[in-house]
Amino acid sequence: MLTTEGPVLMLAGAGTGKTAALTARLAHLVATRRAWPSEILCVTFTNKAAREMRERVAHHLGEAVEGMPWLGTFHSIGAKMLRRHAELVGLQSNYTIIDTDDQLRLLKQLIVENDLDEKRWPARQLAGLIDRWKNRGLNPEDLDAVENEAYANGRGQQFYRLYQDRLKALNACDFGDLLLHMLNIFRREREVLAHYQQRFKYILVDEYQDTNQVQYLWLRLLAQERKNICVVGDDDQSIYSWRGAEVANILRFEKDFPGAHVVRLEQNYRSTPHILGAASGLIDANSQRLGKTLWTEVNGGDKVRVIGVWDAPEEARRVGEEIERLEREGAPLEQIAILVRAQYQTREFEDRFIQIGLNYRIVGGFRFYERAEIRDALAYLRVIAQPQDDLAFERIYNQPKRGLGAKTLEKMHQHARRTGLPLAAASLQLADSDELPARAANTIGGLMRQFLKWREEAEKVTPAELLRTVLDETGYNAMLEAEKTADASGRLENLSELARAMEEYETLGDFLEHVSLVMDNEADQTSEKVTIMTIHAAKGLEFDNVFLPGWEEGVFPSQRALDEGGLASLEEERRLAYVAITRARRRCTILHAANRRIYGQWTSSIPSRFIGELPADHIEEETTLTGGASLWRAGMTEHEDPFAHLARAQPARTMTRGPGWQRALTTGYDTTPKRLKETTRSAASFAAKPRTDIAIGQRVFHDKFGYGTVTDQEGNRLEIEFEQAGTKRVIDSFVTAA
Repeated sequence: MLTTEGPVLMLAGAGTGKTAALTARLAHLVATRRAWPSEILCVTFTNKAAREMRERVAHHLGEAVEGMPWLGTFHSIGAKMLRRHAELVGLQSNYTIIDTDDQLRLLKQLIVENDLDEKRWPARQLAGLIDRWKNRGLNPEDLDAVENEAYANGRGQQFYRLYQDRLKALNACDFGDLLLHMLNIFRREREVLAHYQQRFKYILVDEYQDTNQVQYLWLRLLAQERKNICVVGDDDQSIYSWRGAEVANILRFEKDFPGAHVVRLEQNYRSTPHILGAASGLIDANSQRLGKTLWTEVNGGDKVRVIGVWDAPEEARRVGEEIERLEREGAPLEQIAILVRAQYQTREFEDRFIQIGLNYRIVGGFRFYERAEIRDALAYLRVIAQPQDDLAFERIYNQPKRGLGAKTLEKMHQHARRTGLPLAAASLQLADSDELPARAANTIGGLMRQFLKWREEAEKVTPAELLRTVLDETGYNAMLEAEKTADASGRLENLSELARAMEEYETLGDFLEHVSLVMDNEADQTSEKVTIMTIHAAKGLEFDNVFLPGWEEGVFPSQRALDEGGLASLEEERRLAYVAITRARRRCTILHAANRRIYGQWTSSIPSRFIGELPADHIEEETTLTGGASLWRAGMTEHEDPFAHLARAQPARTMTRGPGWQRALTTGYDTTPKRLKETTRSAASFAAKPRTDIAIGQRVFHDKFGYGTVTDQEGNRLEIEFEQAGTKRVIDSFVTAA
């Protein structure tokens, strides 16, 4: 049935060609002259999707499409409208759109100006709240008491208003304003709204299940006059509530637009019957859905495999073996993907693939050891192990923020160059002088005392215990906890996974050597690689072979999601599982581990409830608890550490160093114990030799303090009675003989 007029909901399942259907509708409207291209509003979520749609329309029509100014993302279309009506919200048409860095800098200024402790109430937390409020279409005056209390004990509204006022003063807006300002204009200026309602004869929206509240309200106002709105989406693939998306928008479409024609796209062109059967059976457990049944004309195919393993390292080994088997059978690595629920899960696979020489890529994020928080933690450990590591020290001397700015760093560099000392040693000498302001000197002195303490502890505690101590005593964990954002929670999980990884190493030196080998492994950029990514990042993609590790309670579904969102979050987690399975074209393998280390403690895991919801007719179960069965036969109870008595035989590691310190790794880990070397040297051991041309009683000149006379000398430290500044302690490299 051809339906061009009135509201239309295209309910499109995974792999059913929903973008193609929307594109065909757009091309038909243009080809039949029902509307000029400039009279059609077509909204996508990414610039890539908009570009592909434009190209597809041109292919349908057999010619390039000109004059489609209203095909684009929500933000791009909102920005275009706002340029025309900026004065109605107190802006000029040449307003600036600020990015996240500018937003944080502006919020920090407001926090300081209003005497608020930025450590207690981080700018990033406030930015997240403001973004959430704007996604919901809320202005400062719209916040209720609960929202107001979300920041600085009831000052949320105040800071939101201050932020908006400052943006207007700067003739600027952030991305959230692009739609919120236009929503406010539509509500207040009926003539403007009427203009756009008349202009757009047809409205088309892709991925409608991912719309947030402000996008929903914006679209509903534009469509109220003609009601010629066609939305395409899949309620079973709504997985972005953490960034404001509301599945309720698509669920209530028929109530918003009575008489809407619903078209179900249920033929899947991607996956085998068993994959579709497993995914459909799983998603049937959700109550908040409109319902559809996917089917395919493809015959046969493997059942979805569900494999139980003993622990996470075995999970990574098993996946590696399966991938090597597929590769031998001719499967291209480009068509193999590992999809994880959380980013910290990638670490086990990265380490394993390095060992066996399997090329891989991390998509939608950094390799585990390249993430900012991991690099920060490693920098602390490198300085503990090697005080001469200037690059590591420079990375963390002011991370978390300690009030040590660029001027202090430049002073440290200058002194290091003059004396030939490492940066850490130079900073300690400066702290023991009057060259720096008292606050900076005290801060550096305190930090260096911490490093000396940690070096002593490195000989007494495990590397993992040392890391946890450093993260706590530096305030790094507290910094992330104070942000109270999903991103910060993920970074904390990554740090916990780093500590877990360090449990396998006897010394800090062993672990840092392992990391250097991993970081030094750069495979040929032209070679094929296995893809490792989160399920969220995989939406819209497809692969012949998909591995889904970590299907245990607490991991998937995520315990944090369940704690924060209850039943609604559970249903979104199930939708995420549905998305994961339907990424597979030919084979899908789900894995769960009986034991997993979380926050440094081994815990017994139970399979995810989602595994129990998979229809038995479409799955094939397998359990390979190698090493585990013998422990249970030996009488070990479930309350004991499952690895306390497990001694794995590990092959020795061989390492060669060639030109440029390029390193090659064969297989396994060396179990030979080693102790840290040269980690207990304090910065004082780097003391530079005193100058022979400076003596007590000599007149000298200092760039900052002026002329004075040397009254005491200890090594390269001088005590000088300055004519204007009084008595100061300085380092001899900072003075010249007068």
